[in-house]
Amino acid sequence: MEPAQPERLAVDADFERPVAAVDDRHLLVLPQRFERMKEFVLGGTQSGVGKTVATLAVIRALQEADHNVQPAKAGPDFIDPSHHAQVAGTPSRTLDLWLEGTEGLRRNYARGDGDICVVEGVMGLYDGDCSSTAMVAAALGLPVVLVVDAKAGMESVAATAHGFREYAAHAGVDVDVAGILAQRAHGGRHAEGIRDALPAGLTFFGRLPPDSDLVIPDRHLGLEMGTEAPLDPAALDAAAETIRTDRLLDVARSPVGPEHEPRPRAARDPSTARAARDPSTARDDGRPTVAVARDPAFCFVYPATLERLRERADVVTFSPVAGDDLPACDGVYLPGGYPELHGPALADSTALAALAERAAAGTPTLGECGGLMALSESLTTVDGNTHGMAGVLPADVRMADRYQALEHVELRAERDSLSAATGEIRRGHEFHYSSADVDSDARFAFEVHRGSGIADERDGLTEYRTLGTYCHLHPESGAVDTFLDRVAAAAVE
Repeated sequence: MEPAQPERLAVDADFERPVAAVDDRHLLVLPQRFERMKEFVLGGTQSGVGKTVATLAVIRALQEADHNVQPAKAGPDFIDPSHHAQVAGTPSRTLDLWLEGTEGLRRNYARGDGDICVVEGVMGLYDGDCSSTAMVAAALGLPVVLVVDAKAGMESVAATAHGFREYAAHAGVDVDVAGILAQRAHGGRHAEGIRDALPAGLTFFGRLPPDSDLVIPDRHLGLEMGTEAPLDPAALDAAAETIRTDRLLDVARSPVGPEHEPRPRAARDPSTARAARDPSTARDDGRPTVAVARDPAFCFVYPATLERLRERADVVTFSPVAGDDLPACDGVYLPGGYPELHGPALADSTALAALAERAAAGTPTLGECGGLMALSESLTTVDGNTHGMAGVLPADVRMADRYQALEHVELRAERDSLSAATGEIRRGHEFHYSSADVDSDARFAFEVHRGSGIADERDGLTEYRTLGTYCHLHPESGAVDTFLDRVAAAAVE
């Protein structure tokens, strides 16, 4: 039986029916003391080795051992964390040195809630020049449990783990590979052979059996979302039984903390949440109201972004795909996601039609990646079907069969915009299969120092008080606070 879980922030990845306003399900609780939460990192030998499934099985095993588990993800990904949230029942923390910086990463971790944190790595352990799994583990001072595909090996699995441990010195990364979790390993002689072959100092933390029910389907951009393709609970329970949680808990460490105590996530008073539903009372305390699109077309948002928005504004959510109207608000945020999978619904969306009018009237509107696509004139799918979008930004977007950009990004603001002041640097991430054909007189807010951007080494397409970027930004970059400053200023004009 799963242990009872304390009340916490509602999992925003649940899109069965997005709420149309802030309600009691969105109340926040104070995190437990930072020093109490220990953690370890699940790193892989390469992409596709099964880190996400291994992470979910470890989370379930720790829950069965009566622990309150906080999941986290190294790297800028949105999809794997959606699976974490489905199993753990709490949003997964994003840990990326490029997006957040070392102190920002430590602060973001410290705002988690639990007694044990399981961090899923990104790609292979040492892959990436901006924020590899090894770099994240070193920044937090955490041990790494290496996920190794053991389907066709025994002694060679041990040799692989030994090589990964020794490579840390060659790479100049202070990371401790504590042992392995054998993916797709049978029990009996197979598991015993792997365990017995491990050199001294490398621990066998268990195995995950080969099971077709432990496979998450994928598509462009990666795995399907956690709400669309959750793992079979019975298969996950069975996998959890073959994991040695006692050994994992033995190696878990308290991470290196931030220099300053992170802001507590203050609990919202229910009366405040109710007031946010009533536009006549929403700004009695001077807080602006921000409308956030939350549905399968706009599902890529960092939990820390929602937390920061709620700390400084009243947040109302709406679903353009479900036909919701645009709520009364002072600013609009359209996160990334899969607008290309919902073209007809977005073309008929009353919210996007209303947004075109509101944006033209000066309402601050921020769109990231999928949000940029929805704010454009049109969206053409790989099948050649073209759908009208909001028409706020002077661009036509077309999907491709192959990704058009996948990179950590650095932008420099050439002018004041919704996410940066002139001259400021913003670091983020881009991953998209679309390209934008922009008008010849299009205006951009950023020059691209690293990455692809929208066109001609520029990103941040602007019109009115609307900004659309291919770049996803984390609140530790300062972008969310700048957006909220602009929204608050516009609300009192």
